[in-house]
Amino acid sequence: MIESKRVNKKVERKKIQRILIANRGEIALRAIRTIQEMGKQAIAICSIADKDTHYLEVADAKVCIGGAKSSESYLNIPAIMSAADLFEADAIFPGYGFLSENQNFVEICEHHGIEFIGPSKEVMMLMSDKSKAKDCMKEAGVPVIVGSDGALKSYHEALKVADEIGYPVILKAAAGGGGRGMRVVPDKGLLKNLYLAAESEALSAFGDGTIYMEKFINKPKHIEVQILADKHGNVLHIGERDCSMQRRQQKLIEETPAVVLDSSVREKLLETAIKAAKYIGYVGAGTFEFLLDSNNKDFYFMEMNTRLQVEHTVSEMVSGLDLVEWMIRIAEGEELPSQDSITFKGHSIECRITAEDPEKFYPCPGKITEWIAPGGANVRLDTHAYAGYSVPMFYDSMIGKLVVWAETRQKAIARMKRSLKEFSIKGIKTTIPFHIKMMDNPDFLASKIYTKYLENEYKLG
Repeated sequence: MIESKRVNKKVERKKIQRILIANRGEIALRAIRTIQEMGKQAIAICSIADKDTHYLEVADAKVCIGGAKSSESYLNIPAIMSAADLFEADAIFPGYGFLSENQNFVEICEHHGIEFIGPSKEVMMLMSDKSKAKDCMKEAGVPVIVGSDGALKSYHEALKVADEIGYPVILKAAAGGGGRGMRVVPDKGLLKNLYLAAESEALSAFGDGTIYMEKFINKPKHIEVQILADKHGNVLHIGERDCSMQRRQQKLIEETPAVVLDSSVREKLLETAIKAAKYIGYVGAGTFEFLLDSNNKDFYFMEMNTRLQVEHTVSEMVSGLDLVEWMIRIAEGEELPSQDSITFKGHSIECRITAEDPEKFYPCPGKITEWIAPGGANVRLDTHAYAGYSVPMFYDSMIGKLVVWAETRQKAIARMKRSLKEFSIKGIKTTIPFHIKMMDNPDFLASKIYTKYLENEYKLG
């Protein structure tokens, strides 16, 4: 367990006035809006590829920090810190991706006397190693999937562990993410080749070939819990999200609440996330991700994301909270309200709109020639794109998040379908046609989607 020094001493309240946003695109614009509505100043950075993007004009200050490649700009820590010093930033908001879970960046911010709006480097380091995170959660009494006792030392050890827990098993990269360094092994005959393939891919992708093993759960759902934790030791849950609609471990559609959970399982799940956050002394916004067995009752810790999630919007829609605002208030030393003061109402769904072919899902950068956004009551569109915007080839293909709210899931699906049909983007291909099809998909309507559904059962086209 990590002892949180901030919890064990008097918390100093600090006023944050100028916040540098170490990110780009829709999350940068989304942060600018909240920062300015709080009466604070938002400092935007950009690469050469993004220098003409419109949202930069609404920031209180902007600065180009490097070339189009992420390594030259949004991952360029010296350039980002120079910009923070130049504009006398009090804090840095990391968003998601890029440096949001980089413990070295957190340490550098501390060295410069700049508040990193997120957790401590110690907690971030612990949760970034999936095998160590799993061991920590076992100590905390959180259910985990049976598997290897930490990292595997060799193929021979993998063979022994697989024989003990039984096939199928799944191999995972300890430093992994996004499905890289991951292999499902159906039987002993394939273990050696798949172990070597996972190890090689992990080494290539992360510079670390460390592999661990778990029992493979058939047709699981991906359920996650949003938490907020302050510097005083208080932790709140902001409900759970069903993120089972994925392709190659990349989420496509998210919703809350997870309708497959009965009240007793939901209560246990939410309590487990709060217990886990308190155990590691977490501070800020974070998400505990679980695999839910096909019986919809047993759940197992998968990983923790020590940052804001892309899909935080649906949690905001049902709770009425602004999670970015609360991240900033927590960084200033403010205490969270009681759990009883947070109420949840209705159902919310998010569709990630990406500049990709809707059938093959390969990137389609280019210039948007027409952009007609949907509207109406309880329809939210988080985006930095517009007619005339050129989607660059250097970054993630997501150009927007279409989010709806309604009193029931059925009404939310109908509202999303209507909004998607109203949404017109020309000049590039997008995933809007895919999402429209999913709103009529019988398995989606019945909430029978699981993490490998698209690969195993759904025919694109």
